[in-house]
Amino acid sequence: MSGNRNTFTAWLIGAVFLIVGTAQAGSGKSKGAHGNAPKVLKSGSGASMSVTVSAGISIGDARALATTYKLTGVKPLPPGIRKNLARGKPLPPGIQKTRMPAAFVERLPRHDGYEWRRAGADLVLVVSGTLVITDVLRGVFD
Repeated sequence: MSGNRNTFTAWLIGAVFLIVGTAQAGSGKSKGAHGNAPKVLKSGSGASMSVTVSAGISIGDARALATTYKLTGVKPLPPGIRKNLARGKPLPPGIQKTRMPAAFVERLPRHDGYEWRRAGADLVLVVSGTLVITDVLRGVFD
């Protein structure tokens, strides 16, 4: 029985790396607006490995874009809600419908299956269907 478990674990790890490798090497659709591919961060080991896409843009560059589109001057969220903006957590209620102008979003890196949202003064990358937070850029819209 132990042999079957080890074989299954090895197969599962191989499948995860195959999927991640295919997503990274795929067509230009997964590349950002500036031609840079999204960073894929892996944590854990074996069957419990999780894959996370990072924003692919620095806070300074995102702030410069926000300034260009006159999106700054936004108040930050209250501390209790802001601390819930973390990778792996869903967007807090009430923030879920907050979107930015299309012209601004088009200048941000694009990631298939993810979308950008504004949460107070922070820029957040979330999974499209579930709105689970993948990356947070703090203070972009201050």
